[in-house]
Amino acid sequence: MNDNVLYWIATAPVGAASVLAQELAQFGAEDIRERSHDVKFQGNLEVGYRACLWSRSATRVLLSLGQIDALSAKSVYESVKRIDWRQHIAPGATLACDCSGGNESIRHTIYGSQLLKDAVCDALRETRGERPNIKPERPDVLLHMHVEATTALVSVDFSGESLHLRSYREEGGRAPLKENVAAAVLLRAGWAESAERGGWLVDPMCGSGTFLSEGALIAADAAPALQRTYFGFLGWHGHDAALWHRLCAEAQSRRDARVPRRCILGSDIDGQAVRAAIANGERAGVADWLHVEKRALADVVAPAGQTGLVVVNPPYGERIGAESGLPALYTQLGETLRHGFSGWQAAILTGNPPLARNLGMFAKRTHRVFNGPIECRLLRFELNAASLERPAEELRADWAGRPGAQMFANRLRKNLQRLQPWAQRERINCFRLYDADMPEYAFAVDIYDTDTRHVYVQEYAAPKSVDQEGARERRREVLAVLPGALEVPQPQVHTRVRKPQKGAEQYAKRESLGERFAVEEGGLKFWVNFRDYLDTGLFLDHRVMRGMLRDWAQGTDFLNLFCYTGSASVYAAAGGARSTVSVDLSNTYLDWARDNLRLNGFTSERHELHRADCLTWLEQQEPLGARFDLIFLDPPTFSNSKRMEGVLDVQRDHVGMIRRSMKLLRRAGRLVFSTNYTRFKLDGAALSDLAVEDITAPTIPKDFERHTRIHRCFSIRGAAGNVAA
Repeated sequence: MNDNVLYWIATAPVGAASVLAQELAQFGAEDIRERSHDVKFQGNLEVGYRACLWSRSATRVLLSLGQIDALSAKSVYESVKRIDWRQHIAPGATLACDCSGGNESIRHTIYGSQLLKDAVCDALRETRGERPNIKPERPDVLLHMHVEATTALVSVDFSGESLHLRSYREEGGRAPLKENVAAAVLLRAGWAESAERGGWLVDPMCGSGTFLSEGALIAADAAPALQRTYFGFLGWHGHDAALWHRLCAEAQSRRDARVPRRCILGSDIDGQAVRAAIANGERAGVADWLHVEKRALADVVAPAGQTGLVVVNPPYGERIGAESGLPALYTQLGETLRHGFSGWQAAILTGNPPLARNLGMFAKRTHRVFNGPIECRLLRFELNAASLERPAEELRADWAGRPGAQMFANRLRKNLQRLQPWAQRERINCFRLYDADMPEYAFAVDIYDTDTRHVYVQEYAAPKSVDQEGARERRREVLAVLPGALEVPQPQVHTRVRKPQKGAEQYAKRESLGERFAVEEGGLKFWVNFRDYLDTGLFLDHRVMRGMLRDWAQGTDFLNLFCYTGSASVYAAAGGARSTVSVDLSNTYLDWARDNLRLNGFTSERHELHRADCLTWLEQQEPLGARFDLIFLDPPTFSNSKRMEGVLDVQRDHVGMIRRSMKLLRRAGRLVFSTNYTRFKLDGAALSDLAVEDITAPTIPKDFERHTRIHRCFSIRGAAGNVAA
């Protein structure tokens, strides 16, 4: 197989595929075809190995096994089974499967991974008499399937783990720059050629030193993956160990031949970042190329008599509330570059291009590139008189004075005038003020009146069809008018980008500030957190539903499944429930629920909290005799689970979840089922023996009247034999 022409796909950060294509050509690849996020090419096994070892910009390298029919799950399964897996998976080898993309038949990647695994294991069981052992972490063979429209591409993942994970970085700061993005920026900016000519590299805001380490690896002619101990091909049945060892020895010889010169300078105002940059350089084996020190941006100057490249990844305020001090920072960066680095090249990577107007310079080239999910612009400058603009302060746009910004501010004031009296009458101090009322301003704005007002802004992720630059400008307009229109200080404006979440992402911690505030709703109090998580801890659209639970709870035993922060349990306890039981898989949210109960004086042993997979817990409790009069079932739209073939899908699995819950419901009891899946359709035929009432309309609060599909709610009662005695 070593001399055979093989078909490959190498993935890259969006915007870096052209850089990757140039690298692959140097490795001997042929028939190179690049797209926005990957490059398809042909070459023998050595070309694939070189791509894994030497590519600085690739994310993964995949050996294509061909395209298959993906019209249905059955067709995927049968097509995968037809591949001769004995050529790729040796007896006794371990296996893991991964999936990306999707279509109507394979809506979730975990389901696609499971389907791929089942087909491969069944095929080997039939041909070899045994199936491979599954090993999710670092298997001998990692298979990948990408589903797109009616076809799927099946491949062996030669990289095994993302190639951006170099061996040197342990500390990456709060918003680390991915190593392959940094390398792509440096290659695009011409650092490899500059280093060969004896040029210098300077990063005056180096953070943990990703640009420094990657720049040094380029200057040292060091293969970025030479120190890696794991690749996806090492346990592949077709692996040529002799060829791989020869290529590694060649890479080591090339690195040993390069004499270090201390031509890469980094500085940062943060001493901890400086220490991290030094440590990362040492782990990368390039310490002899680096000099890193603590220094303010205004004090950075070029080394005497030298020229080269200045590269910077300045902060750009991913949160709206974090932007207030950045214009001045960008102004200072521009002054440092103009006055201290005349005659140099500069490359600035920013996730907020409008801030670059404060630099006071013209960019000669602009490139679009993604650092993880963050869309950035790479701005390249010639630091000479021709690149200078007028003073930055003359170029700052009066965002708040723009017509669109004024219309947005007027809508906020109008909505506040209408909703605030209602909220005060209802004893509500947190409510939705604005929800994409003006479609071009795709934001949800929530008011939280604690001791002081806080504003929680959710920006709906713009689809690819929307001009991203225009979306950023509207974001800046929103930032400019919100504080004045709502009379709230800028630091008390908090923001998130709202987009579909995968797996546990919707519950993942974003920060670790631990700052929380008590808000009031319906005479009860709840802790909210504006910064650490995607959501604040209180779903405002469920406000009316919680009130209904309180009305129904008198004298009941109440069960709250997928309880989140326990707000429904608090309402039930306030309504006179005899007992409450709250179940969730997250210790963090159970602690939060306990604190919410305590905040309202509910501290007795009658209010239980259980950490468990809810579906497993239901099965365990039925034979133990646990029974309830009122059950609230509000599962996530999609989640990992030990049941349901490893995936919980609310559309697919709601009938089973309802059936299991009904087994714990007393004869006269009520189950309330809720979901925020906007395209949800209840399977009425499968639940025809139950009394199901759609109560969605009366549960939509006044402040959510614009979006009546924010959730779906059903009241379910059982006939005799369908509920517990």
